[in-house]
Amino acid sequence: MKRFKALVLAGITAAMLIGCGNSDDDAVVGISIEKLEDVAPVVEASVEASVEEANEDMPPQEGMVRSYFTNEWVDESVNTNRPLAVMFPINKEAQPQYGLSNVAVFYEIMEEGSMSRQMGILENWQNLDRIGNIRSIRDYFIYAALEYDPVIIHFGGPELYVSGVLTGKNRPDGVDDVDNLNGVGGKAMGPDYGAFFRVPEGSTSEHTAFTDGAHVSSAIEKAGFSQTHRSEYFQDGPHFTFTGYTNPNTLDDYADAVEATEIDMAGCYPVTKSALKYDPEKEVYLKSLYGEAQKDAVTGEQLAFSNVIIQRTYHEVRDSNGYLAYQMHDKTRDGYYITKGKMIHMTWEKTSDYSPTKYYDDNGQEITFNTGKTMIFVVQEKGGSFSKFEVNGTTYED
Repeated sequence: MKRFKALVLAGITAAMLIGCGNSDDDAVVGISIEKLEDVAPVVEASVEASVEEANEDMPPQEGMVRSYFTNEWVDESVNTNRPLAVMFPINKEAQPQYGLSNVAVFYEIMEEGSMSRQMGILENWQNLDRIGNIRSIRDYFIYAALEYDPVIIHFGGPELYVSGVLTGKNRPDGVDDVDNLNGVGGKAMGPDYGAFFRVPEGSTSEHTAFTDGAHVSSAIEKAGFSQTHRSEYFQDGPHFTFTGYTNPNTLDDYADAVEATEIDMAGCYPVTKSALKYDPEKEVYLKSLYGEAQKDAVTGEQLAFSNVIIQRTYHEVRDSNGYLAYQMHDKTRDGYYITKGKMIHMTWEKTSDYSPTKYYDDNGQEITFNTGKTMIFVVQEKGGSFSKFEVNGTTYED
């Protein structure tokens, strides 16, 4: 403010000097400048901006609610409608992919052949012009997906392990309740109901299968699936325990929290070398694959997450083909929760197909997630072939 006053006074003084001469011929040989204390003070209007703190409980627009999966403000129809669980390949030649900007929760899990695969839980997908490309599914992705009550989008899978889970035959309750659109078609894993198309048209090669919001909506109607959440399988309300922007979970209350600004998952996913780097300005973790930013093909935006879960899970090699099994229902495993540039140890539990996976700190309290998207790495526990990861240069393997 002192600088502002000085500038105003300098301007007034200059104006006075310019107006002193009687003609163009007057020569100024000396200038007498009054002392600042002799100059009448400039009267300033004291304007105080009245800024009200944003009320996080008040929607920015009528008809908006908090997303069940991110806690961000969305149209109420987003919570009413079921999300999609889309199987995305992670191969380098399959990048970039369409629809990633609509992913609320993203999974990466190792499969056979030392390769991982991704599954995205997509919200507000109805108007997307392209989703994919799309690849096959594994049964452990189905178990991860069910807690969101989604329509699963995939291109087949190993029938021996997937068919019984999709139909309920290999699940404890035995109920055929998994609504899925299967690009391969057939009775074993369900028809495609016209949900898919190829780019380029007519191609049958890998990484060319896609869908879009209109095709999925039409296929859901043909299949007789519910477009809205099914009350018997999904309880309305936040999927995670969330906090808002004005009261973030910084992990400062945890004495054992460690710095976590660079997460290197190459020890768990050696081909993709998945990694995250913290952006302190945006307070999100930016995802990369193969040493490059992982982006949405339409928006060009790099995937960004407010919450990161590293979930250690019991696994087995099933057969000579290298197919894996992961125990997605468990009460005895642990992992790590990462947010706001820090990391803490945690435990997790999932007790039934449709119940949400819960995450607890070492005090037994459920972890509060920050508003925003979540990245979940399901990794092998200690002793597994791919169980090591690094956080800020420190290796974790137990």
